[in-house]
Amino acid sequence: MRSFGKADHKKKSARIQLQENPGNLSNEVLCQLEDMVKASLKGGYLPCAVAFKIAKEAQVPKVAVGEMTDRLGIRITNCQTGCFKVDKTIHDNSTHENVDDGIVSRLNALKEINELTCANVFDLAEQLKSTPMAIADVANLRNLKIYSCQLGCW
Repeated sequence: MRSFGKADHKKKSARIQLQENPGNLSNEVLCQLEDMVKASLKGGYLPCAVAFKIAKEAQVPKVAVGEMTDRLGIRITNCQTGCFKVDKTIHDNSTHENVDDGIVSRLNALKEINELTCANVFDLAEQLKSTPMAIADVANLRNLKIYSCQLGCW
């Protein structure tokens, strides 16, 4: 397992400015969150979907879970939008030839207003009864960059 070390933290800090203790959580909640994160590791890593579940169960902002993983030196894996994964998926471009133009136009509209965020990809997936990964795949095929991870990873 490769932990999230000082070099990783420095590199991330140069890209993303997160406040310490997002959500101004009490020490009691922070301890509970730490325990939940540690108990939910899969092979030493915390899958993105599990991090979302922890945030919901603990009733804390998702970014607080991401900040806790940084603090503990734990990496988040298996991004639900495919931005980073332990096992990379190789896509066969021929399966994406018939991409729904409605999805493409909605993604382009989000890009035009500088709102092609992780949260908006999740919202769009819910509206279209799809998965965030499927929406992100369309964005990636169109070279549209998704930004602002809800966990603060990217």
